[in-house]
Amino acid sequence: MSDTTIIKVDSEYSPKGPDGEKYLASGKHVAMRMWEKEQPGEPKEPATRSYETVGYVLSGRAELHIAGQLVILEPGNSWVVPANTEHTYKILEAFTAVEATSPPAQVHGREEK
Repeated sequence: MSDTTIIKVDSEYSPKGPDGEKYLASGKHVAMRMWEKEQPGEPKEPATRSYETVGYVLSGRAELHIAGQLVILEPGNSWVVPANTEHTYKILEAFTAVEATSPPAQVHGREEK
């Protein structure tokens, strides 16, 4: 009997969230999403999320403002935003990153704020 829980997601056809993120594979305890070619601009509004986020920068640069710290994110860097921690991002150069959230940030296409 084969495992029917294995899911393949082709990002070319992935649905997009309200902020332009692409939803990738999602399981019961973790979900992935990709921010692709985000453009420089003003910092996003500070947010506090009920889920933990880890991310990895593929290209570009951004600032992560979290817990009174400024963290510069560049290609090859990874980061963690603990659950219930206020934070914001400012894109400095066209930015592409993959994030994983636990528990999943979205459920059936609904973004949990």
